[in-house]
Parts: sequence; structure tokens; C-alpha cells
Amino acid sequence: MEIKWDHVSFTYNKVNYQKKEVLKNINLSFPEGKITGIIGKSGSGKTTMVELMDALLLPTEGTIQIGNFLLENNHPLKNLNALRFQVGLVFQFPEEQIFNTTVKEELAMGLKFYHYKIDQIEKRSLEALKMVGLDDSYLDKNPFHLSQGEKRKVAIASILMLNPEVLILDEPTIGLDSESKQSLLKLLRILKNRFHKTIIIVSHNTDFLLPIVDYVVVLHNKKVVMDGDKYTVFKQVKKLQQYGVKPPKIIEFSDKVLNKKNIKIGYRDEINDLIKDIYRYVR
Repeated sequence: MEIKWDHVSFTYNKVNYQKKEVLKNINLSFPEGKITGIIGKSGSGKTTMVELMDALLLPTEGTIQIGNFLLENNHPLKNLNALRFQVGLVFQFPEEQIFNTTVKEELAMGLKFYHYKIDQIEKRSLEALKMVGLDDSYLDKNPFHLSQGEKRKVAIASILMLNPEVLILDEPTIGLDSESKQSLLKLLRILKNRFHKTIIIVSHNTDFLLPIVDYVVVLHNKKVVMDGDKYTVFKQVKKLQQYGVKPPKIIEFSDKVLNKKNIKIGYRDEINDLIKDIYRYVR
């Protein structure tokens, strides 16, 4: 499911009647079946962008086309539930989307709303837990008593229960240890390659994004200042730094080797591949 932004702006109307413009005149496409990363320093509008794509907010100006759904100002979406079934958003803070006192109830909530049968819900619950690296022993646990990383896994599993065509994750690596991050990378690859999901990831962690995304969007001062395939964006180290974004360490290393030693070793996603390239060069 492709997502297109057409001259989209968004302004918050505060309680004291002061307006705050967060996004300005954005034209952008998120390709179907690909993974796009959204980066930018704190306050650049990343979270507002994903909330617009899940219709938690509506554009002040312009339109957002998500498949057959059109989001625009002063035109509330009549089939909002259908959109939410197709577009799954995992919030930055999992506590904001957890409502039940057992993981079992939390996972079942969405499908119960859409009148799924109990046996279907139970089957999907076990599958969703397995996909995020949890077992059935978690079903009777209170999600509010879990670690931050486990809460995040439950939040992701609850969205996977609906099997959405579009999956949006807002800062998904917060609270995850190194092993859990690798498991998440593996899951995202499966969702893209096997199930052809359109995936959007908001993250400050460019080292996490590099091996998984196809495209990158950089937000700064309300606007999209860079976008394109990941290497086109990430190799512009100085530009990223000017926008308050820390480039991936592997890209930084390759850039320093090129600038200081005039050795072009190329750009790689994984450190092991980079080491192999260096070995071939020095050999």
C-alpha cells in the first residue's frame, strides 16, 4: 500500500489560541512493499508525521493518500476503522497503547472489535508472540509489570495481530537490548520480503536503520530536507550533521578513510562486510 503526501502542512492550535506550525508543505511518497526510515533531531516533526498517517491527526493543508483512503482537513474519514485495520502504528511509548491487565486480553482486543472467532484469536496470539520473541507463558502476565523492552514487544505483537498492510514504528529500539534489536531486524525483513508489508520506521538510531531500510527521509525545521535511497542520504555525512543527525558509524568510518587516506572502500550495511572489504584492499 503506497502512501503519498501532497503539499501537506500541519499546525497545532494550542489552548491559549497560539498556533504552532510543525510540518510545512511536504510532498513525499512511501513506496509500497519497502522500508522507509524517518530521521531528524528532536522536535523536527517525526511523531506528528506518523500520527497523521494513522489519522490520529488530520492535515491542516494538503492531502495524504493511503491506498484508497484520503486524509484531508475538515473531512473526517468515514471508514476510520478500516484504515486502522490496514495501518498499524506502534507508539514510541508502549504504555500509551496498552489498556488491559493481561497480555492475552491485550492481544485479543483488536480482533474482538472486528468480531473474530476465539480460536482464530488464540492462534494469532501465539503466532504474534512467537514473531516478537515471546512465548505463551506471557499470555497471563500483566503487561504493565513487564520490562520496557517486553512491553514494546507486546505492543508490536498487538499490531501484528491485525496483519496490517502498513506497519509504522515510532522509535522501536528504545528499551531493547542488542539481541532484541537483532530479532526486530529479522522480523522486519520477514514482514517485508515474505509478506510484502510497507514499513515506516521513525528512529534516531541510524545504526539500526542502515541494514534494514531502503529509503530515508530527513526532517528539519518543519520540512523534508533530504530523501532518497539510504546510501544517497547516509553518505552525505556533513549535511546530516548540520541537521543534527548522527550518521551510521560504518558510513562515518568509510567517509573518514576516503577523506583522510583517499581510499574508497564503499558503503556497507554490516561491519563484517566492511571488514572483508578492508581485508581485500590491504591484501
